[in-house]
Amino acid sequence: MRTLTAGRWSNPRACCGTLRKGSAYTLVELTVVIFLIGLVLALTVPRIQHALLSDDLKAVGRRMIGTVRALRDNAVRDQKAYMLHFDVALNRFWVSWDGMTAEEQAEARQNATALPGGIHVLDVYFKGTGKKDVGDAVIRFTKQGYAQQAVIHLGADDGRAFSLVLSPFLGTIKTYDRYVEI
Repeated sequence: MRTLTAGRWSNPRACCGTLRKGSAYTLVELTVVIFLIGLVLALTVPRIQHALLSDDLKAVGRRMIGTVRALRDNAVRDQKAYMLHFDVALNRFWVSWDGMTAEEQAEARQNATALPGGIHVLDVYFKGTGKKDVGDAVIRFTKQGYAQQAVIHLGADDGRAFSLVLSPFLGTIKTYDRYVEI
């Protein structure tokens, strides 16, 4: 027996949450969706991973930022001047400070940190004196934590460039994914 409820015939099967024909996804539809999601992930994840984790140019840039910040902190803490040296031709850098003997300076230069293959120091630009793209370039950090206003230009073999702009008084470092000049 059926009863009329609020203008509709009551059906016990329709009211109890059972699925009606056509209201569920088929196995084929679910398989296609999972396949498409897997395809998109397979194509994008390696590119994102390469760009974020294995970009040597950005990794060297981050390392330079850490070195500059550490030198400023050390200069203030130790109350002596520190210098960041770049050998542009050999793509290496090292640190020295006031009071080092000639032997210590030679050892620091000999144990310089080499940049990874494919990454180069293009030049170091100093406000007032211009670019230094051959020989050694030196950025000095005073015992007050000030640095020379300089721009460190790094480049990769694939033509990309990275610039680090050192602010002399603020202690900030601006980074750009291109070659910039002051």
